[in-house]
Amino acid sequence: IMGNQTVPTEFILLGFYNIQRLRYLLSLVISIIYIFILLGNSLIVFLSVVEPRLQTPMYFFLGNLYLLDVCQTTTTVPQMLVHLLSGRSSISYERCVAQLYFFLFFVGAECVLLASMAYDRYMAICNPLHYTRLMNRTFCLLLASVSWLSGALNAAVHTSLTIRLPFCEATGINYFYCDIPPLLALSCGDISFNVTMILVSSIFMGWSPSLCIGLSYGCIVWRILKIPSATGRQKAFSTCGSHLAVVAIFFGTLMFMYVRPTSSDSNYSVDFNKVVSVFYTVVTPMLNPVIYCLRNKEVQEALR
Repeated sequence: IMGNQTVPTEFILLGFYNIQRLRYLLSLVISIIYIFILLGNSLIVFLSVVEPRLQTPMYFFLGNLYLLDVCQTTTTVPQMLVHLLSGRSSISYERCVAQLYFFLFFVGAECVLLASMAYDRYMAICNPLHYTRLMNRTFCLLLASVSWLSGALNAAVHTSLTIRLPFCEATGINYFYCDIPPLLALSCGDISFNVTMILVSSIFMGWSPSLCIGLSYGCIVWRILKIPSATGRQKAFSTCGSHLAVVAIFFGTLMFMYVRPTSSDSNYSVDFNKVVSVFYTVVTPMLNPVIYCLRNKEVQEALR
């Protein structure tokens, strides 16, 4: 112990402290969404493995995406439900650190994977003659491996920087789970290097994949505009629009949260940050199987 600085044994997650009267209703809603995420994503992962028609690069990447979604929500949602149903919101320091690492791991991996998926769609639509040769199994495995390894490295860097910070005697985190911004707000030490590393990470894990996705879909749209059939253009735009909507929600909320890590200076900012975090922890994983696959005729045929 150094003055009023100490290594806490546990944290108190205060994300639900002002909605205790609604905790049972909220736990029911979150449970239903979580079950849908587990069943929907797990079903698509299973189909992509056992159904020969779905063993293509696109469904390979989608299988990785759904696996990441299941892992990400499992990192946070069960803990939320325990706190809601029990009324107790404490989490040990070790479990908090583990939750922080795995959450950053899966979210970071998904950022890079979404860029890989956009590149795959670009090759399929804009360069179809060479698609099979270029997007072979080895190259797809390489892109997926880079996504997972990038997420693991990003999480290791930020977790190690966070646990080196000294914390004050107060251990209340006004959040649903352990994340970088609320932990930085709780620290008594200098967080300037942590903030700098978040900005650096946002370039490689946020802005760069976003730019890749934007360029890929820009080329795809340009190619779609050349389709002579109005029905074909409408169908293609509908699919691209749905994909881009999910990507925009995911990256938009992430950039808001991690490019502005000190936004917890006011109660309004903290509450708004909590609402934003719900989108990339619960809403996006729920929408992904609906938008990407369950509306897809190939998946519907495989289900039948």
